Amino acid sequence: MADPTTNKTLEFFFDFGSPNAYLAYTQLPALLARTGARLAWRPMLLGGVFKATNNQAPGMTECAPKRQHLLVDMQRFVDHYGVEFKFNDAFPINTITLMRVAMALIDDDRFASYVHTVFRAMWVENIDLGDPAALQSTLTAAGFDWNELAERVADPAVKDALREATEDAVARGIFGAPSFIVDGELFFGQDRLDFVERALAKN
Repeated sequence: MADPTTNKTLEFFFDFGSPNAYLAYTQLPALLARTGARLAWRPMLLGGVFKATNNQAPGMTECAPKRQHLLVDMQRFVDHYGVEFKFNDAFPINTITLMRVAMALIDDDRFASYVHTVFRAMWVENIDLGDPAALQSTLTAAGFDWNELAERVADPAVKDALREATEDAVARGIFGAPSFIVDGELFFGQDRLDFVERALAKN
């Protein structure tokens, strides 16, 4: 049984472009409540991670039977978790702007709202957030000031912060999303959350 008094930190490495990162996101609140762990958000640019590690999105594999099975298996987790989900028709989506905004808001009170808005738009509402107009309208509807966000995204410091966060993730062994680190131990994939919880429950 998880120890609710633990002071451990769960590092969550994510990119909005990963459907499995979204599935993990839906399960984190309950996991954190059970373990008492503190969540450390780790935005990163998955494309940069793939390039640095010679990896690719599972759904981009040339093996057609594997691609088909991955979608079936993903739906099994959707049904198991009982969450809303619609695979985005525009996949794969360029998420560099999305992740720069996340980095710009990482210490802002609006960060949680931003993450919720983007994950839901991407993987429930099937919106192509790689389209600037769609992104602007989605965030504006959610109460964000697009002009402010656009200015912050263009800030070289924000661009550098995302690049450095991505490089740091790779240096720590991250090769895909979602990934989790607990006490220096890496776990990859939303289907490894049981192991993540066990690690958090250790004294």
